[in-house]
Amino acid sequence: MSKFMKNAKNKSMLLALDARCKASNMFERTRKAIYNKDGQGTLDVAVTVLISIVLGALILAGLYLVLNGTVLPTITQKIKDMFNYKG
Repeated sequence: MSKFMKNAKNKSMLLALDARCKASNMFERTRKAIYNKDGQGTLDVAVTVLISIVLGALILAGLYLVLNGTVLPTITQKIKDMFNYKG
C-alpha cells in the first residue's frame, strides 16, 4: 500500500511539473509573439504604396482636365486652321 501511495504521489508530481513546464513554454511563446516587430515594416510599405497610387491618380486626373479643357481644343483649332488655309 505504501508503494502504491508513493507511485501515485510521484505521478501526480510529474503531471504537475509537466503542466507547469507547458504553461511556462506557452507563456514564453506568447510573450515573444507579442513583442515581435519583424512584420512592422510590411504595413508601412503597404500604406506608402496606397498613398502613391492615390496621388498618382489625382495627378493624372488633373493633367487630363488641363489637357482636355485648355490644350487640346487650341491644338485642334490650330491644326484645322493649318489645313483650311486659303492663302
